[in-house]
Amino acid sequence: MRRIIPVLLVTGSLLGGLPAISFAQNNPGFTINWGGDLPRKQQLSYRLDYGTPNQWDRYHLRLKPQKIAISQLSISYPDYYKGKFDPKAISFFANRKKVALSEVNLDKENRLIELTPQEVIPAETPVEVVLSNVKNPRTGGMYFFNARVSSPGDVPVPRYVGTWALSIFKN
Repeated sequence: MRRIIPVLLVTGSLLGGLPAISFAQNNPGFTINWGGDLPRKQQLSYRLDYGTPNQWDRYHLRLKPQKIAISQLSISYPDYYKGKFDPKAISFFANRKKVALSEVNLDKENRLIELTPQEVIPAETPVEVVLSNVKNPRTGGMYFFNARVSSPGDVPVPRYVGTWALSIFKN
């Protein structure tokens, strides 16, 4: 018994001295689909740095490689999402390389973020949008952000490509 107590004390102090692990909201994970509104193939990958209500956050929204070139990306969000976006803190990445944006349009009335890269993104290129300086809504919940892409051409018609089912919850 005398030998076990010092070992337990040393082990406890080592484990207690480790920094606490912080968990970022990572990808959709387990999602229950009532009524099939969001088929699995249309669910897009994302990561939130914190995912805590009423806190500042950063959203990493990923698109799978598309079969068409992308000249514009539109992100719509629901009317019950009461967070705030900073249009000056939006980054666009193609193949993990930052792409300059010629236009960022934040339409609060229609709940729409429109991103136009300076150069057309080739087909089959993975894309990620990083929304920094986001103020999360005061209450947690599930928020469906929809992605639409436009391809270059005479009449750019936005095409639905999927939904990010963002989960903001209290840690």
